Amino acid sequence: MHGSPDERAHEEVVDAYRAQLRAMTDGDTDALDVLLGDGLTLTHITGYVQPKAEWLSQMRAGRFVYHEVVQKNVTIEVEVDTARLIGRIVTDATVHGTHADRRLRLTMEYARESGTWSHSARSPRPGDRPYAWLRTASQGG
Repeated sequence: MHGSPDERAHEEVVDAYRAQLRAMTDGDTDALDVLLGDGLTLTHITGYVQPKAEWLSQMRAGRFVYHEVVQKNVTIEVEVDTARLIGRIVTDATVHGTHADRRLRLTMEYARESGTWSHSARSPRPGDRPYAWLRTASQGG
């Protein structure tokens, strides 16, 4: 027996999120390119807003190497065919030659299209804290 539609949606969004984390650890930039919306940006702790294409290019060049990504917690709000995921992860990564563990907070918007959940092109909502989050640039914010 399957759970309620909300429970299934929650599980499907978590599965999409975990696929992203696996692709980061595997260095699979082709998978990340498919999994993450084209308008995605990463806002680093420094405040630098990095476009998805630049991040993937730097991963391919070995400037971002994720040795391990550990999911600490995740909260998901589902509203019909959209979902918002807030997660905390710890990355064991080498970034621009510096190897360290980094504790990060991620905020991602998802949309269900043709029955599949994927990162959407929506922006974070007002009030999000601007550090170490993944967001989209298509609608500003």
